[in-house]
Parts: sequence; C-alpha cells; structure tokens
Amino acid sequence: MLWIMRFSGFFSAAMVMIVLSPSLQSFPPAEAIRSSHLDDVLRFSGQIPSADRFSFRKASTFRNAAECGRRALGKRGVCDPSLVHVAITLDVEYLRGSVAAVHSILQHSMCPESVFFHFLVSDTGLETLVRSTFPEVKFNVYYFDPETVKSLISTSVRQALEQPLNYARNYLADLLEPCVRRVIYLDSDLVVVDDISKLWTTSLGKKTIGAPEYCHANFTKYFTEGFWSNRKFSGTFIGRNPCYFNTGVMVMDLVKWRRFGYTKRIERWMEIQKSGRIYELGSLPPFLLVFAGHVAPIEHRWNQHGLGGDNVRGSCRDLHPGPVSLLHWSGSGKPWLRLDAKQSCPLDSLWAPYDLYGNSS
Repeated sequence: MLWIMRFSGFFSAAMVMIVLSPSLQSFPPAEAIRSSHLDDVLRFSGQIPSADRFSFRKASTFRNAAECGRRALGKRGVCDPSLVHVAITLDVEYLRGSVAAVHSILQHSMCPESVFFHFLVSDTGLETLVRSTFPEVKFNVYYFDPETVKSLISTSVRQALEQPLNYARNYLADLLEPCVRRVIYLDSDLVVVDDISKLWTTSLGKKTIGAPEYCHANFTKYFTEGFWSNRKFSGTFIGRNPCYFNTGVMVMDLVKWRRFGYTKRIERWMEIQKSGRIYELGSLPPFLLVFAGHVAPIEHRWNQHGLGGDNVRGSCRDLHPGPVSLLHWSGSGKPWLRLDAKQSCPLDSLWAPYDLYGNSS
C-alpha cells in the first residue's frame, strides 16, 4: 500500500507538470502550544468560532521514502535540526485553502515526516479540526493576539487585507520557539507541486529573507505620491535596487530577524502610515520598505502568483513563462469559492485535487 500511495502522489505531480509546462519539472500525534492569553480566551470567552461548520476528509498517511529514513523526534521535538519548518495561518475564512496547502506539501514531499508545521491562529477551536484531518502530522499552534497590531492597521483597498492575522508573519521570530532558526512562510491560497525541501535548502547568503523578485514591476505604484515627494521617506531606497516581491512565499532566517529587530522596523513604518498615508495596500508595503533591495532571489517557479484574478470581470490569469513548483491564487478570487459557484477559471482545476473539504463519498 505504501508504494501505491507514493506512486499516486508522484503521478499527480507529474500530471500537473505536464499540464503546466514541458520544462517543469510517522511523527507522534500533533501537539499544540498556546499562550496564556489563549487559555484565558478558551476559559472565559462566550464566542465559539464557526469552524464547526467545516467537515474535512482525513488525509492519507504520508511516509518518508527509503532514502529519507525514519527519524524519531524524541525529546528534541521541534528543535530537531533535520526538520523542515513551514508556517501557515489558519482562520475560518481561508481554512479550506490552508488545508489544501498542507495536503499539497505532504503529497509532493519525498520526506513528509520531516516537515513540521507552525499554524498561526486568532480563532480558537481550529486545532481539533486540523488534528482530525492530518492525524499523523507534527504541528504546533500559536495564538496571535489581534490586539498586537489592531492599533497599527490602516484602511486598505480591500477589507480582507486589513485582517490582523495577515500581519502574523511579522511576528514569527517572536511566536516560534527560539531553536527554530529558519522557516518557510506560505499564504493559505496556494498549493505546492514540488518537494518543499528544495525551497527549504535555498541559500539566503547574508540576507534575512528570500523570495521570488519581480524587478520589471512598476515599484513606484506601491506607494503614494506623498511618499515619493517626501525625501525623508523615499530616501529609504537610496543605495538599494528595490524590486517587488510577494510576501505570500518567503524563506526567513529567524536568527538574523531577531538579531536585527525587523519586527520593530516594520511596526515603525506602520505607525508612519497611520499618521500620514504613504501606501494603499495592507501588509505588503512595510515589508517592501524594510527589505526591498535586500532580498535573496528565489526562482520564480516558487511563486506563480496572481492566479486569483476576478474571472467574473474576464481577468482569469495565465501562468508566467517557465517551470512551476507553486501555484498561488493571490488576488480577490479564491479557487474554492469559484469552483463552488461554478464560475471557475481554467487554472482553478489544478487546485481541486488537494481539496479535502466535505465528507467522504
């Protein structure tokens, strides 16, 4: 049975690669970590999240290939240096996407038992659901208090961009255990169609973060005219060659992040935004202000983004040229919503095989 499941996973990966481009190429049961604040919420809050309206099928059991070995975590747990660390947010609105993302990572990983997930939540009650869907997966759950950024968030062009959990990635160095030295951060609206360990082993050199960069994009449009006319603000890019990058896929060196206090630097720009508008989008511009021009470049195959174009207005997106390792439905259109409404874009069918929503037939 093991070889059948593994063959099935590689077969599905091969089918995706053929469709997209000719050049494409067990841990113990899950455990959770909660802050004392979350314990208070569980104990005293009268609000019960609506996650109980979701029903997910249990994922298959994914085991390491023979060349990976069967490592036992033992007492080292999350601090085991052989692990691949992946951070993803969980919330009710995007829960279906998060589950599909995890499923895709496991299905295409040669060593799925070596992947450790870090789930960031602002709602209680999601841990049990994830545990029942992925009973063999090792993960921790971290509560991100919305009050941490509530006073720092300014209005955006889309209300969805104003949700506090969008900013949890800024605090990964504080939320995750100090022994976690590196993490891959992934958005909830994507699927991975390649081995995540390839992204994990990307060299960052002396940089703190790595991401696919898009230097042909019009970088000036991410900030207001008031920003560019103020030399105090625009001068931050002097001596840098800033390029746009999407923060939905990043490899982050948490040791450097902690050492240089990047969370405070991002918060400072958010404070400036509150006092005088310098950008229109949500959590992206502060990252650009701090890191653009100081990013370790990663192959574009690891973020084929922008697939969430609004198909109702005729803007279904095509893939960028070249091979594909990750499909990202950034934008307002999410594949699960469009598929349910029978108004899908052609590429949404590539997300569907990883969807575990609904009861077994």
